[in-house]
Amino acid sequence: MVEEKIGIVEHFFTHISVAAIKITDGELKVGDTIHIVGAHTDFTQNVDRMEIEREPIETAKPGDAIGIKVKERSREHDVVYKVPKGE
Repeated sequence: MVEEKIGIVEHFFTHISVAAIKITDGELKVGDTIHIVGAHTDFTQNVDRMEIEREPIETAKPGDAIGIKVKERSREHDVVYKVPKGE
């Protein structure tokens, strides 16, 4: 199964390593694995925690603007994919 595009990085907060991601398609849940790809970005990580307006959430849907702590630098316009379970 192929990765599903779920959003775009809108901003990266360098001092706290948090990516602000706009969810455009599908649904993202805590425990899912994401793959962030851009011109200078390419890494995969688990979603341990998501927040909207500094409040923890379990599920993000299209239209939500979420914050996720990431293990590597990401950049505006990087594409965020959800990695299917079992891959």
